[in-house]
Formats: sequence, structure tokens, C-alpha cells
Amino acid sequence: MASVDDFEHLARANRLVGYFGYGSLVNRATLGPGVVAAWPARLRGWRRTWRARPDMGPTPLAVLAPGPAPCLLSAHPDPGSAIDGLLVIDLADNLTSVDAREFRYHRRLIGVDALDFGGEIPALARRAEIPLHVYEARIEHPPVAGPSPILRSYLDTVMQGFLCEFGETGLSRFVAETEAFDRPVLEDREAPLYGRAVALSPGEIALFDAVLAPSRGRARD
Repeated sequence: MASVDDFEHLARANRLVGYFGYGSLVNRATLGPGVVAAWPARLRGWRRTWRARPDMGPTPLAVLAPGPAPCLLSAHPDPGSAIDGLLVIDLADNLTSVDAREFRYHRRLIGVDALDFGGEIPALARRAEIPLHVYEARIEHPPVAGPSPILRSYLDTVMQGFLCEFGETGLSRFVAETEAFDRPVLEDREAPLYGRAVALSPGEIALFDAVLAPSRGRARD
């Protein structure tokens, strides 16, 4: 990863942007080329939840095969909550493609003072010239009709990201701090429907299933 000095001129020229990922964006394997830096962090004042995806008609970016309409992982303001995630610093030229990826979301501004890095704030993240954002699912559209399950291949991608960035404790915290985990799960691990699905090791599969077991037990009660 390049040093802060390598990107100082880009920051001064307003050519960098930041966004806080709390779902699939936590998994670095799903990030696009050109990412400058990324740090695990905790965002205060937001809560994460599963939400039925909004019905917005034809999709401009095909990341799902035809079939069911899985729910989204979203976040919404909540003064008493906080969520783990990954703060990504990217080239501003790439923001259009990130917005296209997150077209079912509004991009909201956040301040670096709402982020806890578990230590000193990285120098690049402190740059006043770099606007920081978080994506919030659109609620002005009606939800899609029919069931809205959690897509296993998407969930696996998210959980792998949290495991890599926060360890097993952070992975368990992701499940505990995410609302609506009682939704049904669409089992597509063997034939992923999610366009950015990742490969899992046998150990990851066993761990993810074990971490999810308590929440799935509550869903069946």
C-alpha cells in the first residue's frame, strides 16, 4: 500500500474520496482497482440491518443472476449504535462505479470524528479535502414483491471480510449487531448467484455456520 506522501498531491487536488463499507465492501476482494488505502474502523451513530430491496425496475448493473430478489444489507442513523466496517480511500474518478454498484442506496456524508480506528486516526483519513461517505438503502421505493431472503453467497462474502478485518470476535459481533437476521437464507453456496462471490476454505465454512447457528435457531423458533 502506498504511503500518505505518495497521495498528498491527489488529496490537495480533491481527487480522493472515502466511503465506509459495512457489508460486501468490507471484503477487500470485492473492491475495484485504484483503491488507495483501507482501514478497519467503527462508525458511531449508525445501525446495520437486513432490508427488503427497493423495487427500482431494471438494474443498471447486473451482479445477480435472474431469480429471487434477496434482501440488502443496509445501515441507518441511530444515535445509540455503532457498526464495524472498512473505511476505503479511493480515487474520486472511481466514485461513479461505486455509486453504480450501490445504486439501490443513497450516499450520505459522514465525518472522520464519527469513526473509531482503535488508535490514532490515519493521517490520510484526517485530510479535510477528502469527503467521507456511507451508503444507506433507499426507502422511498416500495419493496420488491414476494420473499426477500438473505443470499448465502453474499453473506459468505460479507462474513469473510469481517473475519479478515476483525477476527472471530468481530465476526460474531457482526451477527449480533445486525438486525433482522431471522430472515430465511437462500442456499446458493454451491452455485453462487452473487456476482462477487468468493471462495471459502473448509475452515471458513465451518466457522461461518457455527457463528450463525444461534441466530438461525432463533429464526426457527
